[in-house]
Amino acid sequence: MSEFPRWKVIWLWALTLVCVIAAIPSLTSTMGLPWPASLPEPKVNLGLDLAGGSHILLEADPSQVRQQRLEGMEESVRTKLKQDGKSIRISDISNREGALTFVVAEPSQVDAVREAVLPLTSGAGLTGQRDWDINVIDGNRFMLKPTDAGVNQAVTQAMDTAVEVVRKRIDALGTKEPTIIRSGPTRIVVQVPGLQDPQALKNLLGQTAKLEFKLVDTAALPSDVAQGIAPAGSEIVPFINPSEGGGAPAIAVKRLGGIRGDQLTNAQQTNNQQTNEPVVNIVFNSEGGAKFAKLTTQNTGKQFAIILDGKVLSAPTINEPILGGSAIISGRFTTESANALAISLRSGALPVDLKVVEERTVGPDLGADSIRKGMIAMGVGTLALMVFIMVTYGRFGVYANIALVVNVLMILGIMGIIGTTLTLPGIAGFVLTIGAAVDANVLINERIREERHRGRKVIQSVELGYTEASRAIFDANITNVIAAVLMFAFGSGPVKGFAVVLMIGIATSVFTAVTLTRMWVMQWLRRARPADLNL
Repeated sequence: MSEFPRWKVIWLWALTLVCVIAAIPSLTSTMGLPWPASLPEPKVNLGLDLAGGSHILLEADPSQVRQQRLEGMEESVRTKLKQDGKSIRISDISNREGALTFVVAEPSQVDAVREAVLPLTSGAGLTGQRDWDINVIDGNRFMLKPTDAGVNQAVTQAMDTAVEVVRKRIDALGTKEPTIIRSGPTRIVVQVPGLQDPQALKNLLGQTAKLEFKLVDTAALPSDVAQGIAPAGSEIVPFINPSEGGGAPAIAVKRLGGIRGDQLTNAQQTNNQQTNEPVVNIVFNSEGGAKFAKLTTQNTGKQFAIILDGKVLSAPTINEPILGGSAIISGRFTTESANALAISLRSGALPVDLKVVEERTVGPDLGADSIRKGMIAMGVGTLALMVFIMVTYGRFGVYANIALVVNVLMILGIMGIIGTTLTLPGIAGFVLTIGAAVDANVLINERIREERHRGRKVIQSVELGYTEASRAIFDANITNVIAAVLMFAFGSGPVKGFAVVLMIGIATSVFTAVTLTRMWVMQWLRRARPADLNL
């Protein structure tokens, strides 16, 4: 145990110095000092409670998911029956009142329709139920109704997708370490440290960015459209800006057969070369580009509507086939709104509308006050511990104090390297690990003192003191690590921040209090060869 070869000494010092140097950017930032831009900056990010920022609670409407499933099933049924090539005619299609119903013209084809529709359903997770119930009423009327298990599964999938879309949009803003977590079955909590303008965040997250291209129903009478009456198979969609529709507030479009914007690969804000107005340039993937080319080729000379979140941006005429897989979206944008739309389209459409049900802004002054008070508490506590341990254990107390300072710097350095966010509970974890580090030195020094009182020699007392005390130290810290892992796995937000600091602090405190102090003590003993220890 007393042997520390040169390679081991070099390795321990190198590891310590790397972590200590990595803590310097965080220290300069806390003290308000500049840091050279040419040097790397592994700085600890501050959480919402320390840096201030925006907190928003979003909520989805499950009934919207149910309606989307009905509309999707209607289109799937139409497509499936056409593909089968059995000349199956259906009529009286309706997706109202929570179910999809249609009538099979030939009762003899009911079994064929059932066989065609059944593969469109599937099991709802591990519930043992299917996601759709299929019933035949009056001999030839089909009723397809989503089961509760199927709807719950769809809602869960929609919310998981929504979390990822929200994360992509916030990352596009350049923010660091946002907190985006599910809260219950239909809510999402969004916390963005350092962002003091919640309105921009609300505008970005409140936009579903559901882009659609649908053919305009030219057979619809303007008088009927004005009254909200649409021909069969069409729907009324309002204009975002009525001037785009020549003064008309809405337009009739074909309900099915359009193209959705979920096959975009890119979207960028640019300017129209002729008018210099801000526009959004979109690019489809190969499948989406082929669909768009087919739509524009088959409908040259007709109008098609560009619909965003249920409102028409514009309804241009297809003058010629668009074969390049890209298109321009215009709609009286500003540069800011065009860029926001491009970000939303690049990150993908939200599968369900999200409504802001709670918002609040945390000012940076509160965080600065928390940091100041936390640093005062940590400084006073650390100073008191250092004085106590130095008075009690003399030279060994000096080694423990040096290890304590190195421990704090190593925690900051490791947090900066891995990009961890420090929250107010994290500062509490900091203080707790300082106490744990001192506790380890107390155990070691008291065990060395006991061995000397038993009459053992200096070297033997030190070796036994570190060996026997290390067992208790490792056992105690393993239980702390287990608790920290459980907090990180099942906690959220500040609880995770506390757990991260605690786990890092446990590792560094054991390293500094046991390994580093043992190396220093053994080097001193070999050099000075004291006859007794001042303990």
